[in-house]
Amino acid sequence: MEYIDLGHISLLIGFLLILVGFWGVLTQKNIIKIIVGFSILNTGINILIVSLGYVKGKTAPIIDNAVAQTGYHDVSASVVDPVPQALVLTAIVIGFGVTALMLAYAMKLYKAKKTLEINKFNDLKW
Repeated sequence: MEYIDLGHISLLIGFLLILVGFWGVLTQKNIIKIIVGFSILNTGINILIVSLGYVKGKTAPIIDNAVAQTGYHDVSASVVDPVPQALVLTAIVIGFGVTALMLAYAMKLYKAKKTLEINKFNDLKW
């Protein structure tokens, strides 16, 4: 029996989190639940990007003894591409900022309307 490797498991978890996040954003009526769904969606996308950058058998892009012991003359053949990891770190910081902004906006909406149900906000409806 062949085992599922870590790359496939993380891809599956990433896609599942993206689906759960989309479900939370599109079906919930409470603003806090929508924000939580957005955060889950963001986490799923980050896991998906990291799992797409994963290459089995290669090491971290740090030039040290681990890279020298592999015997490769070309260092780029023995290390993983660091760009997806850097993009995910940037996306985590941006996602945190956007989530904080959405929560601050939800607090302002609650102070103004005394509710967080999205159906109660009809000021800009036709």
